[in-house]
Amino acid sequence: MGRTSDAKDRLMQAALSLLWEENYGGVTVDDICKRAEVKKGSFYYFFPGKAELAVAAIEQVWAAEWKPAFDACFSASVEPLDRLRNYLQAIVEKQSATFALSGKVLGCPLASVGCEISTSEANVCDSVRCIFARKRRYYESAIRDAVADGSIAPCDPAQKALALHGLIDGLVSQARIMNDLSVLATLPELGLDLLRANVTRSNSGIRPLAVGV
Repeated sequence: MGRTSDAKDRLMQAALSLLWEENYGGVTVDDICKRAEVKKGSFYYFFPGKAELAVAAIEQVWAAEWKPAFDACFSASVEPLDRLRNYLQAIVEKQSATFALSGKVLGCPLASVGCEISTSEANVCDSVRCIFARKRRYYESAIRDAVADGSIAPCDPAQKALALHGLIDGLVSQARIMNDLSVLATLPELGLDLLRANVTRSNSGIRPLAVGV
């Protein structure tokens, strides 16, 4: 099988990279195996097909990378408004960093895959929806705390979290379609404006880890 000990991890990493750089429909099992340097027979030893690999890869990156980053960014030790402000700025910086490496605005891999296969591949869509819901809970918690301390005007935190998620995914998707980072330039300001935040409150200066959008 060759490098069996890490073959599964390499397949998941390769799948995530390719789905982010390209698209779900256009990426084949052969493409994934080539990127991972894993034989095709080994692929089917671990996964019945591409959909099952995609689900495993999404859940793995959430547990290993994105959740720890969200936990740090949205820590209760950080002022509520700063959690949101820092997160929005981190999105801009993450997209800028990937553009510098690839020459393309890659957007959000989950949003791209979710839009592409929203009427098919039910198990992959379910995984994407689940992670979207997890992310919104972080937004909602920060918004609720910000309302409590007066840095955001009274509102329904769940509805505001949904609206914020829509703003983020909409602008990030537009930036990918247009391959134009400038679309994201005012994301932090637009997000805080949508939340009716009191932007005169000071920023603690605490910066988050890089997070998945």
